[in-house]
Amino acid sequence: MSVFFSARVVSAVVGRLRAAGCVFAEDEAELLVSAARTPEELDALVARRAEGGLPLEHVLGWAEFGGLRIEVREGVFVPRRRTEFLVAQAVEAVGGVPSPAVVVDLCCGAGAVGAAVASALGRAELYAADIDPVAVDCARRNVGPFGGAVYVGDLYEPLPSSLRGRVDLLVVNAPYVPTAALALLPAEARDHEPPVALDGGADGLDVQRRVAAGAPEWLAPAGRLLIETSGRQAAGTVAAFTAAGLASRVVVCEDLEATVVVGTLVGRADRADRAD
Repeated sequence: MSVFFSARVVSAVVGRLRAAGCVFAEDEAELLVSAARTPEELDALVARRAEGGLPLEHVLGWAEFGGLRIEVREGVFVPRRRTEFLVAQAVEAVGGVPSPAVVVDLCCGAGAVGAAVASALGRAELYAADIDPVAVDCARRNVGPFGGAVYVGDLYEPLPSSLRGRVDLLVVNAPYVPTAALALLPAEARDHEPPVALDGGADGLDVQRRVAAGAPEWLAPAGRLLIETSGRQAAGTVAAFTAAGLASRVVVCEDLEATVVVGTLVGRADRADRAD
């Protein structure tokens, strides 16, 4: 049941958020007020955000992503808006694959990418995996409406063996922050998201290399591997694809400051994806 809060109360919420350094205090106040059912609950929600420093999405219990409300909880990686570009590229890459496409979301976190891809395609055989059991619990709730199955384990290890050679879209938002740069992240990420979802090793590409190396065993003949990376790390991501026998191309969205590398197996799909 919705509750009406006076303009004075809303103004006070905005003031608390602004004092805590929230850049979009008015927008956040609107969401928090909408989520509260009592004055006491509103006070608790604002306190978690303003005094506790939790990401807004953890306070609300959901994040908007790809037109969906993705359930997230404390300690789970919050999907970023730039990752919607990964979803868009995955949907575009499915091309002439017969429906339903077999989609695997590795390092799935809360399952945002897999859910958004399945939603955009309308029909998909969806699988997801993550090493973090807390994230997997969220992912099961998010991909469940699309018939998705989620597994706990390290990269490909927990996936059903029947998927080998059948995956049309392998979409991956693996951690790619260099270890030394973790301390430079905003406090919301540094203090409230799990390091396993952020830390990509010395150059940020350790997990990406493992994903690329294992991809040939799982991709269908015309399958695609898509990995989100950063502009300055794209060359390293491409090198990982090349070492695994994958032809690749880099696509960039300047508006979202997003970079994705798309790969196919050399000799098994069109060579137009081969890196220059």
